[in-house]
Amino acid sequence: MAIGFRPTGLPSLNGHRPTRVADLDGLFAGPRADGATVAILYVLILLTTPAALIVRGLPLSVTPAAIIGMIGLVLWLLTQMTSTLGAAKGRNVARTGLFLFFTANLVSYGYGTAHYLPSDEMNLADQNLFLLLANLGIGLLVCDGVRTMDRLNLLLKAAVVGGAVIGVIGAIQFTANFDITRYMVLPGLRLSWEDLYVFERGSVRRVASTTAHPIEFGVISAMLLPIAAHYAMRARTVGEPFLRWWACTALIGMGMMFSVSRSAVLSLIAIAAMLVTGWTWKRRLRALALLVGFLAVMRVAVPGLLGTFVDLFANFFTDSSIQYRTHDYDIAFAEIQRHLLLGRGTGTWYFPKYQVFDNQYMQTAIDLGLIGVVIFLLMMASGIVAGIWARKLSADPHIRDLGLTLAAVMLAPIVSAATFDMLAFATVTGLMFVLIGACGALLRVARQEKAGREKAQSPAHSSGPVTDVTR
Repeated sequence: MAIGFRPTGLPSLNGHRPTRVADLDGLFAGPRADGATVAILYVLILLTTPAALIVRGLPLSVTPAAIIGMIGLVLWLLTQMTSTLGAAKGRNVARTGLFLFFTANLVSYGYGTAHYLPSDEMNLADQNLFLLLANLGIGLLVCDGVRTMDRLNLLLKAAVVGGAVIGVIGAIQFTANFDITRYMVLPGLRLSWEDLYVFERGSVRRVASTTAHPIEFGVISAMLLPIAAHYAMRARTVGEPFLRWWACTALIGMGMMFSVSRSAVLSLIAIAAMLVTGWTWKRRLRALALLVGFLAVMRVAVPGLLGTFVDLFANFFTDSSIQYRTHDYDIAFAEIQRHLLLGRGTGTWYFPKYQVFDNQYMQTAIDLGLIGVVIFLLMMASGIVAGIWARKLSADPHIRDLGLTLAAVMLAPIVSAATFDMLAFATVTGLMFVLIGACGALLRVARQEKAGREKAQSPAHSSGPVTDVTR
């Protein structure tokens, strides 16, 4: 998708020849805003703005990132009505996954609001639908509006930089016990809650950075860490400056450690399990060496932190937090049985009134029914399929490696959705939709690359007359 225009020709005047596009290249040269521009703005605002900040004066609790997401949805709709703005058309498995999830939510919203709802539940349903549209808009904008590899790289690098920034904020919270986010309130915004971003787990502090909870912070860091490592390794391979990307990787990894989150570790293990299947032995050994070195530094810099992580899994079955999360499953199962297929209505389970379930699959079953759970899984799986498909189609090592990386990263929301109510947290949800869109955009790039390669190798193309391509 391109915002702006370039003239395609001018009529002749007084017998003079028409002005060609090439004659105007100098006048209209320069970069133009596109889908990646809006998505980069969205990602940076999403990650670096404290999650508690919402826009003043609106009847719904709307974050600045959600506003950008709605703008993205409007832009996507406009580009689908024309063939001149450069937006991608045609089928894409990632786009299909996004549409399926939106359809399931829309059907459930209609089903839930077809009968009387208390005003608080109705307002929550409306807000949930608005936020879903914003997330859908940014996912579609990335999928169909980021058309080249350079623009996709720029978007993902912006996400990595945003992850490094929140890693630094988390480090300040952890080391100094100082919540800098309290001083990041911008004009036109207000705090929607007064909870702290610094928590305690045993004798070790855990932090949330700009997100709503340390679990969310940890899962986001686990999702961005492989992408940062990908660009660090790629930069060295192609002879570009690479230390900056290794620094971002270290900062993101440090943030994940400071979250002291079991969900983050489980997500990273799932990601690593897929990555090693496509890596060479050389890369596997290098990654292992880097991991050991990083953990050694963290052990020296923050005594007791690694021991806390070990205790999280050693005491898994006796941990009070695990027992608290599972004690209310009987209530959830009873509610699911009342509305088995379509759920009680998306967003109608009002948390201040009803029990909170730290399991997104269970919450989705209550909201959208069992059909919604299946579609929720299909949406996340669509990103994995798109990434693996792009890897299979392409002969470019960068596209192949990025396809594997993005596919592996999509395992993080699949795993973490079983450990906390993920969709109730705006930052990790927004990032998930961006990455699903990125998987779809990469698949489109891989298809174009394959088509160009096949055209170049075809006998008709290789034996044809040589033409002046500049004309």
